[in-house]
Amino acid sequence: MRKIVAADHPFRCRIASRSAAEKLFGDMGESYKLELISDLGEERYSLYSQGEFTDLCRGPHVPGTRFLGAFKLLSVAGAYWRGDEKNKMLQRIYGTAWATDKELKAYLNRLEEAKRRDHRKLGTQLDLFSFSEEAGPGMVIWHPKGALVRTILEDFERKEHLKRGYHIVQGPLILKQELWEKSGHYDNYRENMYFTAIDEIGYGVKPMNCLSHMLIYKSRVRSYRDLPLRFFELGLVHRHERSGVLHGLSRVRAFTQDDAHLICRPDQVQDEIIGVIQFVRDVMGLFGFEYELELSTRPEKSIGSDADWELATTALETALKTVGLPYQINAGDGAFYGPKIDIKLKDALDRRWQCATIQCDFTLPERFDLVYTDSDGERRRPVMLHRVILGSIERFMGVLIEHFAGAFPTWLAPVQARVLTVTEAHDAHAGAVKSFLAARGVRIEADLRNEKLGYKVREAQVEKVPYVLVVGDQEVESGGVSVRLRGENLGARNLDEVAALIAADCAEPFKRGGMSYRFDSCASAV
Repeated sequence: MRKIVAADHPFRCRIASRSAAEKLFGDMGESYKLELISDLGEERYSLYSQGEFTDLCRGPHVPGTRFLGAFKLLSVAGAYWRGDEKNKMLQRIYGTAWATDKELKAYLNRLEEAKRRDHRKLGTQLDLFSFSEEAGPGMVIWHPKGALVRTILEDFERKEHLKRGYHIVQGPLILKQELWEKSGHYDNYRENMYFTAIDEIGYGVKPMNCLSHMLIYKSRVRSYRDLPLRFFELGLVHRHERSGVLHGLSRVRAFTQDDAHLICRPDQVQDEIIGVIQFVRDVMGLFGFEYELELSTRPEKSIGSDADWELATTALETALKTVGLPYQINAGDGAFYGPKIDIKLKDALDRRWQCATIQCDFTLPERFDLVYTDSDGERRRPVMLHRVILGSIERFMGVLIEHFAGAFPTWLAPVQARVLTVTEAHDAHAGAVKSFLAARGVRIEADLRNEKLGYKVREAQVEKVPYVLVVGDQEVESGGVSVRLRGENLGARNLDEVAALIAADCAEPFKRGGMSYRFDSCASAV
């Protein structure tokens, strides 16, 4: 590679017809490129050549190989061809190239930091979750601490949705196949679904929650005065993902979505979209996330009329312009039933994560004959907005773990404080400290093991416990504790001060975003 860089071979592009490209790669014995050409189905292809090497590639490329001097090979791993476990296992070589050695070094430093923050590693270290081949790939098993963090997040979401006028609903895990055929999921999404049969009737395991919400809407006659209706569900869904693309919490087969469907009159669409954008802004501010917005337009595989797609796309774009947020157009990446606003979070390492989304849908209300009675007595068709705030709870948990490097903010930490004893003579006071703070909503543990204090302190730090409360002779005498906050020594405090300190720490992120916080529950202090 270094010889090729030094030779400064130019990259040359030429456009070839399908037959010419097939002949070229057929003569070269490049069966994988022939498969790609067959699947793409285009009539013309761009080919790039560098020295004796010719590749099938869209491009663009740098002018010559001398621009690629700052490179490094990173790793080698097995990979199924095109991510499908039914295909042959190949060897994949990972590498990276940058304009300068300085940029390469900065990138490698980010990679090392990313490894340190890897949620799969931290998930084991912090005893949050696991995967098991016995359970099946892509199926998360939540341990007590991880399940507690999820519970806190979900309780927070329920309260925030109720405050914003949503109704909490729940739909079944499986629905009749004919319902998925009616919605268009069977024709456009069935390769991502699981199916079963009960009494010789076909059923589909839900990959989304929207169908039950439409059935709730149709359960009674609706008036224009009833709208908008906002149905919210923390719904467990299943999607068939290829084994080759499964990755920790980021890509799983069973996950929970904080899904909501807003059914409204056409004149209410703008306000509802803006309300969702503001909801996303408030929640992401709580975690300190910056984010970028994309407007994804109609894909090739879709349902609905051109007129409905135009109306839906215009509604989303107008809302974005109204709130004054910058956005990019992501052509052809909308859902099969409607365009969408995708909100991509930027984490502590400046990586982008797709979480929140807002989709505008004129098509499914038509297919399911959703109507309301207007002020003139006529039946009208409502509009439906599909939206998530955190998105997949599993993926968001993975993002949070890596963003905070496992050190959750105090309000979200599964264990907010741990009281450590110097000797067993201090056990009684440690128990009193634990009881006092637990009664005030602190999630607290006591470490009474016969180990050296330094060892117990280091272990608490490795487990990312925010508050370490040390109890020795002086603390027993004073009735207080010695406080350390994430390694910083805050000195001796009485127990009322410690409770107030932890409560203020928990409330601070909420105050920044103008949100309310109530510190009164050991399971969920929000």
